[in-house]
Amino acid sequence: MSASSFDAALARVLAHEGGYSNHPADPGGVTLEGVTQTVYDEYRRSKGLPREALLASMRGTSAWIAARNDIYRARYWDKLRCDALPAGLDYAVFDYGVNSGVARAAKALQRLVDVNVDGVLGPLTLAAVAPHRPAALIAALCDERLAFLKSLKTWAVFGTGWSRRVADVRHDALAMADAAAISATPGTAGPAIAAATAATVAVVAATKGAAGPVVAMVAVLLALVVLGVGGVWLWRRYRKQEAA
Repeated sequence: MSASSFDAALARVLAHEGGYSNHPADPGGVTLEGVTQTVYDEYRRSKGLPREALLASMRGTSAWIAARNDIYRARYWDKLRCDALPAGLDYAVFDYGVNSGVARAAKALQRLVDVNVDGVLGPLTLAAVAPHRPAALIAALCDERLAFLKSLKTWAVFGTGWSRRVADVRHDALAMADAAAISATPGTAGPAIAAATAATVAVVAATKGAAGPVVAMVAVLLALVVLGVGGVWLWRRYRKQEAA
């Protein structure tokens, strides 16, 4: 997936991370949009800047947004090689890393593709990912992630939210993988849609002046139904090919 996908993936992550929090049961402590005070301190040190306490009032400021985006890209997206992963899987791995740690997300993916589990996504892991269907890896990764979260002692406190988050990630990531697969197979649906469109134009042209506007409208509606049925058929055919 291209680097520009980072923005879309980050928007989804931030929707789950929320704003400012300091929950006593959260081992991360003070957190602003998913960035803990510890992580923010490390970022500031790397830039030669003094420590700065995370405050709710920082949210939305240009300085905070720039720092937040830098942290998410360098600490999670780039370390997990998300730009080199297939569409959908990149987002699923990214969100897992943000929520539970880069090493854990990387190891989970490495176990799924049967390579050395060292928590570092390098060329061997990426090569092992390539033969797999992204949708299958997304589903398996989300299953593993949910099982891990259920094993945590804080599941009773955060379980409902975590479960909803994993379900949302699964849904969105699979949709992204499906969209990418369809766009990568030009000609599968194009000719059929073009033919149906041509037939629609022909029917409308044939009815003009013959039976009046009402017949023309009915013809258009029937043509739209044909297009809809054809689209469903093409989608089912694609899904069968993916499952094969």
